[in-house]
This record gives sequence, structure tokens and C-alpha cells, in this order.
Amino acid sequence: MPTNGVNRALKLQFGLINYENRYLTAEAFGFKVNASGVSMKKKQIWTLEQDEQDGQFVFLRSHLGRYLASDKDGKVTCGAEKPEPECRFLIVPQSDGRWALQSEPYLRYFGGSADYLSCFSQAIGEQDLWAVHLALHPQASLLSVARKRYAHLSASDGEISVDSNIPWGVDSLVTLVYLDGKYSLKTCDSRFLSNDGKLVKENTTTTSFTLELKSGKLAFKDCDGKYLTPVGPTGTLRSGRCSKPGKDELFDLEESHPQVVFQAANKRFVSVKQGLSISANQDVETDMETFQMEIDKGTKKSMFRTNGGSYWTLVTHGEIQSTATEVEINTMFDIEWQGHRVALKASNGKYVCAKKNGQLSAVSETIGDDELFLMKLINRPMLILRGENGFVCHHKNSNTLNANRSVYDIFCLIFNDGAYIIKSVNGKFWYVSNSGLVCADGEKSEDFFLEFLEHGRIAIKSSNGKYLRGDQGGTLMGDGLSVDVSSLWEY
Repeated sequence: MPTNGVNRALKLQFGLINYENRYLTAEAFGFKVNASGVSMKKKQIWTLEQDEQDGQFVFLRSHLGRYLASDKDGKVTCGAEKPEPECRFLIVPQSDGRWALQSEPYLRYFGGSADYLSCFSQAIGEQDLWAVHLALHPQASLLSVARKRYAHLSASDGEISVDSNIPWGVDSLVTLVYLDGKYSLKTCDSRFLSNDGKLVKENTTTTSFTLELKSGKLAFKDCDGKYLTPVGPTGTLRSGRCSKPGKDELFDLEESHPQVVFQAANKRFVSVKQGLSISANQDVETDMETFQMEIDKGTKKSMFRTNGGSYWTLVTHGEIQSTATEVEINTMFDIEWQGHRVALKASNGKYVCAKKNGQLSAVSETIGDDELFLMKLINRPMLILRGENGFVCHHKNSNTLNANRSVYDIFCLIFNDGAYIIKSVNGKFWYVSNSGLVCADGEKSEDFFLEFLEHGRIAIKSSNGKYLRGDQGGTLMGDGLSVDVSSLWEY
């Protein structure tokens, strides 16, 4: 998905649910497809790809990297390694938000149940309709395609305004809540957007929208068949007059990078307020003291972007300035996790320290007090975790947590001097039991440590020094000795 935005637009990944409430599933054996999945796990996730030249038709790629295809006799397979003509489908959206998928070369419709899937219907029947369940992490930034501006909570006006040049701070975080085939937009203060533009506490029919796709962009249709659009000078997000989505009604979801605040040993916040040099010399946290942490996919090193769009960079004599406009070797830093504090190593191999005047310089060979920083994540007050097998969710009948669900629970993340406390919906706290289980019914809080190790993924270390991981049975455990795929979480 191309984007006009600051960050990468999220690839649209979703589950497709048939009329019997079963998910379209790509089996590893023989590249067979069926509609037998009861929930959305890895095998039920499909990626939408569009032809750059001709945006009319789409390709559906399975978790195995193979493409869904139909031949002239309506036989459906999912073994094509690259998108061939028989892999082309047209999306025909229905008024209830469901899709019919039509073979582009043969104009027949795809549907069926269990192992009996075909692409042979000449007219759309109930068995040819699919509900769309987004599989991407539900927390993102929302970009208006027409205005090229981001949505953010405007608490003083009691609305979501679409007038930010960059998605900065906690107010720009939008959480998509999925329920019964519909989506709601939740703000960082846990309110829902109603179709009249007001923010309300309860999720009802007026806060529920069906999702439509148009040339890779999203449109949100309300219960009256009208679409969300930015209105007026501040871009108040509400339903407009249109019953067909045009450019004004289209949005991109962009990944929401972690944004952090640093405090040096002098108890002052690191800031760009004084110009180019980066100094720990401020007593309050504003946008000038907030930095976006972007992790390089190849090297796993971190870059820090300012609210002006420039990056921290190493200049002569080890000084750190905010003068870089492009990512290069001198903008990359290694983070070393030191429990309640972090140390930053610049590309010259030296540690970043705060000098007496607060100026940051990478001149230290070893880590002492001046090289340790308190780092606080500011844009995830609500925590939603997704691991390799699904989302983290309360277990139905016990105090433990599942790590393999297609639905998620929203947990509360509370900063505590370099550590974090995780609180459940019921107001109780997470802790690790003596047997290594993560439990969610603690009366008193326990510290957890977030380590930002990969692009879009964190590891979570408990007070016992072990990592949280999803075990084979789908239970969240606090006994991981090292970081591997089972202990990395999208957040």
C-alpha cells in the first residue's frame, strides 16, 4: 500500500468468514483450501495484494506465500507461487459489509463450505459471501487520504480531529475494536467515536462501522449507510452525506511506532527545544521531549526521530544533534537494557552520556550514572499483545492468560520508574506464579520490563529475569530463558 504519510502503511491482512461462521483456511499439506477454521490463527490469515498498474483486481496470498486461484471449471487451488492470471479476483462489496469474490478471468463467484469450495456461481448467493476480519495489530495511526493529515483525539473539543501533520503523542493512537463483523474506533482515553462525531463511553450501533476497501484504502460505513469523513477546518471525524466512498472518505492505517521520553541522571528530560543540539535540560514533557523510536529491520538498531522529522545523529567530537534528514550509519544507536534504565551506544562504539550542561555526547567507554537514561513509552496506555500464534486474552475459566486467541483483551500499561505494571480489565495485576504461569488476578502490582528488540516487536521480562512466552498449548508463561519467536510480541 503506497502512502503519503510519515510511516509505513500497514499491509492489509485479514481472515475471511463464510456464511457458516467458519474461516477460509490454507492447509500446508497439498496447498489445499477449506472453510473449516473456527478462529483466526496463522492458517486463516490472508494478505491482500493489488496490481500496481491495475488496481481493479486483487490477489489473495496465503500464510504459505501461495496465491488463491480458480480455473475455468471453478476448481479452487492455492499453490501458485506468483500471481498468475487465474489468481485475479474482483471484490464485490455488499451493503452489509461482506464481500463477494469474483474470478476476474471467468466472472464466477467463490464460495462454499468446509472442504466443498468452488468458484462457479454465476450469481451471488449467501454461500458466496465473506465477512472480513482484519488481522493486523489493532493499534495504528489513521491518515486521511484526501487531507494528508492524521486523526488525533482533541480532548478539549470532545472529538477526533483530522488535522495533524504527524502522528505525534498518545492522542494519535487509534484502536480498532472488532465485534460481530463491525469495527469501532477507540481513542486513547477509552471512548468510542459515534457517527455524529461525538465521543461516547459505550459501544453501540452508532459507534459500529462496516469496513470497505477501495484501491487498498479503507472506508468506514455507519449504520445509516453513510461514511466517516473529516468535516470543517479542524477535520472533525464524523459521518458525512455520501453514501458512496470518494477520496474524502478514504483512510490509510499506518503502523504506530513507539514514542518515548528520556530522562538523564540530572532528572531532566532530553529535548530539542534549544535547537540542533540534543540536551537533557527540560523539566516538562512536551512534543519537543518526545522521540519516535524506529527500529531498523536489518541491523535491529534504533533511530530516534524528532517531532520536526529529523533524526538524532552523531557529529564531530561525539556530539549528538538532530540534523539528519535521512537514515544512515550515524543515526543508528544500540540500546542496552539495564533493568530500570537503558544505555545508548552510538555508531562510534562509545556510550552516550549527558554532560554537566545536559548536552548529549557519545564519548564514554563504559557505563556509569551519566550514561544511564530512564526511557518511558508514552503512546501505549492500552496494551494489546499479539504473539506468533495469536493475541493475549484472559483464559475463560482461570486466572491465567491465553496467547493464541483471535480476539484480544485490552490491558492497562502503567509506567513505574523504568518498569511497567500491567493491569487487567478487572483492575487486578499481572504477576508470574511460582510455577512460571503469568496470572492476571494479583492484588499487588509486579514490575515488568519492556525491551524493544525488533521492528514492531517487544520482549517482556518479568521481575524474575525471565521472558514472557507463549507455550505450545497456548498459555502465557513467564519462564523464557532467552528471546526467540515465542517471546516476541507485537504491541
